Amino acid sequence: MKNFFKQFTKDKFAIFSSVILILLYLAIFFANFIAPYPKDYSNRKLSYAPPSNIYFITPEGKLTRPYTYNYIRKFDKDSLRMYFVQDRTKKYYLTIFPDGFEYKFLGIFKTKKHMFGVQNGGELFLLGCDINGRDNFSRLLYGGQVSLTIGFLALFISFPIGLIYGGIAGYLGGKTDMFMMRFAEAIMSIPSFYLLIILAAILPSGMTSSQRFMLITVILALIGWAGFSRVVRGMVLSIKTQDFVQAARSIGASKARIILKHILPQTSSYVIIAITLSVPGYILAESGLSFLGLGIQQPDASWGNMLKEAQEFANIMYRPWLLTPGFLIFVAVLSFNLIGDTIRDILDPKSQIK
Repeated sequence: MKNFFKQFTKDKFAIFSSVILILLYLAIFFANFIAPYPKDYSNRKLSYAPPSNIYFITPEGKLTRPYTYNYIRKFDKDSLRMYFVQDRTKKYYLTIFPDGFEYKFLGIFKTKKHMFGVQNGGELFLLGCDINGRDNFSRLLYGGQVSLTIGFLALFISFPIGLIYGGIAGYLGGKTDMFMMRFAEAIMSIPSFYLLIILAAILPSGMTSSQRFMLITVILALIGWAGFSRVVRGMVLSIKTQDFVQAARSIGASKARIILKHILPQTSSYVIIAITLSVPGYILAESGLSFLGLGIQQPDASWGNMLKEAQEFANIMYRPWLLTPGFLIFVAVLSFNLIGDTIRDILDPKSQIK
């Protein structure tokens, strides 16, 4: 482990990616504390309001503590277009640890304290608002709780199945191995994305978003274990002929003990690599389903259904802040891939040969 961390810290891209992911997961973990607005906040009068401008210098040119102005929506009769102007009649100063909506900190303590906010009566939208007048910054934090955790939840289901299934097939061999691998290949031959679309489309309309979230997680996991099990099976075929396995067999160890205690731990290097490289796939799958309207449903947020609003040309041109979820998906997936590639290079025995 000491050698692993020594080599890992030498890769600047891996370190930078790790810092990015740590910040993202800390942000979603403390989402209620960081977010200025609750999940159900909506103000239709602020539909597509732009990001709030934060000022550090007064109109007279003096340095001051940060403040902002509220927006007023107006209508242009000539162009038939809504637009926003700042109400400069009153300043609203930013505050640290203000009282806001009530929530449970760490799911235990009830509190109204938040990381930042504005004075009473002020409105702060760091990344503007969506069509329903909801704060995009707050929704990014709440949506990240779905988009960034679904991958790990799916892995907790698919990887144990694939690990044990591949271990049994590889160790027993013969007809058992042939039958089990043909079944795994049948699962792999199913077009996963189209299956997800079909299954998500037939989900009952009365299901809550949390129920849909859990069901989609299970669906992703149950079609993702087959490829992993084939690789594990190939590794077990070579491991089971080694001396320590023969020694365990000779002293009367059961097949289950040999597989679970002696063989499968030898695949840990590959499992670690596969986990880091598989999480991005699950993130993209959930985002794709939500983007198509088949995943997490409004008003609940995920990065996929938030990005759906940015598919309109007018929004891309005039409201670029709506593209932020796509940027975060790109950053998270790229970070996982960079870390996975670094771990693979370190743990791959062939890379150690000079």
